[in-house]
Amino acid sequence: MNSKFLRNFSFSLIVIGYIYYIYRYIIATSFLIGGTTYYVLFDDAMISMRYAYNLAHGLGPVWNAGERVEGFTNPLWVGIMALVHLLPIGLNQTGLVIQIIGASFLTFNLFLVKKIVEHFTDDLCAMLAAVTLTAFYVPLNSYGLLGMEVSLLVLMLTAIIWLILKSDDRFNLWVYILLAVSTLVRFDMAVPYIVILIVLFIGQKDHRKQHLIRGLGLLVLFIGGQTLVRYMYYGALLPNTYYLKVEGWNFTLRILRGLYALVQFVYYSNWMLIFLPFTLFLFHRNWKVALLALVLLGQIAYSVFVGGDAWEDHGGANRYIVIAMPLFFISFSWSVVELLKKAAEHLTTKGTLRPSSRQAKEHEGKILLAQGRVPTARDGGRSNQKIFEVGWRVVFIIMFAFSILNFNALIGEWKSIERWSFTRRPDYVAGGDRNLQIALALENVTRPGASVAVVGAGTIPYFLPDLYAMDILGKADPYIAHQTVRTSMGIPDIPYMRPGHMKWDYAYTFGTLKPDVIVSIWEGTAEEAAPYLEDYVYATIAERVKVYLRKDSLNILWDKVNR
Repeated sequence: MNSKFLRNFSFSLIVIGYIYYIYRYIIATSFLIGGTTYYVLFDDAMISMRYAYNLAHGLGPVWNAGERVEGFTNPLWVGIMALVHLLPIGLNQTGLVIQIIGASFLTFNLFLVKKIVEHFTDDLCAMLAAVTLTAFYVPLNSYGLLGMEVSLLVLMLTAIIWLILKSDDRFNLWVYILLAVSTLVRFDMAVPYIVILIVLFIGQKDHRKQHLIRGLGLLVLFIGGQTLVRYMYYGALLPNTYYLKVEGWNFTLRILRGLYALVQFVYYSNWMLIFLPFTLFLFHRNWKVALLALVLLGQIAYSVFVGGDAWEDHGGANRYIVIAMPLFFISFSWSVVELLKKAAEHLTTKGTLRPSSRQAKEHEGKILLAQGRVPTARDGGRSNQKIFEVGWRVVFIIMFAFSILNFNALIGEWKSIERWSFTRRPDYVAGGDRNLQIALALENVTRPGASVAVVGAGTIPYFLPDLYAMDILGKADPYIAHQTVRTSMGIPDIPYMRPGHMKWDYAYTFGTLKPDVIVSIWEGTAEEAAPYLEDYVYATIAERVKVYLRKDSLNILWDKVNR
């Protein structure tokens, strides 16, 4: 069978399997309520969707009409979402379109993973393993298929690496153009931009001037340009979420929280497997191999710097690290092949394999005589070589099977594998279901213009576009964002710190703003919130849905409330 045909056929089977997996995933993350199917994204993605909705309806990129607060960090992704809102479909279906777009990006990414592996090695096992590990990695699918910009970023980063490898030692301006555009998707893509710029500056000695002038120039132009636009429109140099996550948080504790998150990730991913890709430097010492490693390390360092993410308790790579995970899986698969090949070659050279019995040796001789050949010592070596080749590939398959289960058992629990295989609901879906139920219930008991205070600032405000939303945790509230953190801030508290979820002010949100509805309060703050809830009644507005309603509110349809 033609080897090229075998490679393409095997790869096609993986892609087809992944497309079917995507179909199952989208079905598993949708909800049928009252005869209508709703497609709900990750709650942070739904924050971007509310901005996109307002942008598409002529209100500008705002969370509430007339309030210019940049509660997102993904302007280009919000722009794509806004285009989706121009389609003649209901709010229940816009999420599906975003999921399809994300799925398309993740699927195309597999083709680039294949090309990168084949640039380094023609081994079929390495290519198939890298593609499969990338395709079915839970965090990549959780973020990418639930509407986060991760799907676009991972595609762009993999494409950039492929362009660099394809260009070899030639300067390729498209590398920097793509990197520059990626900073519009998330401005912290400046991190891989700088890492790649440094690697290319060192590795491509003949083009250092071009890298310095064009590469650095585009970075300054795009970061400076969007900072200027941000300041002119929002009146701030950085997104509101940056101040929320970084300002008012002790630097040392932030770094320690980032290191804690990293240790968790490495521990549950199996530290031996995590460090395997770095063995490539035993066999290949060039800037291209270093590029794969340094981009990943750059994302890890950035994750530590910002204190990690808010969802590490779900396990696996967080949003900062996950965009470089295809590069990890490429290096991982390639390194395992290299190590096993070297081991097999060593055993063959040393001649450690001996015929297990005289009968086996005589049988081999008879076969050679039947072919008209005289058995020689070389035939024995060839036989050993074939046996070792089969042997190391069997070991590789076993390692692959162990690795794909290991990487997807996110916090060492079998529940993660059950979610991965759809015997349980996928991660983050329960929260989306709950928030959707609340939004539909509130729509039934409130008048247009009512104000609602939320902890989850995405799904509920998105499905209630006519309501005025208040963000208790400050993603879209500059007053909260610029406060100091309210959680306990000691070394023992590090495991409980959640970036972006550590600031609130009930005296301001409940006491001063006085929302008509308070959906919920932040976990562990019941005693602090109690004095401000005296003017509210905790009422049932739908089956299994209870919220706080302001007693004197004229925006509540009290006849529909079960008190």
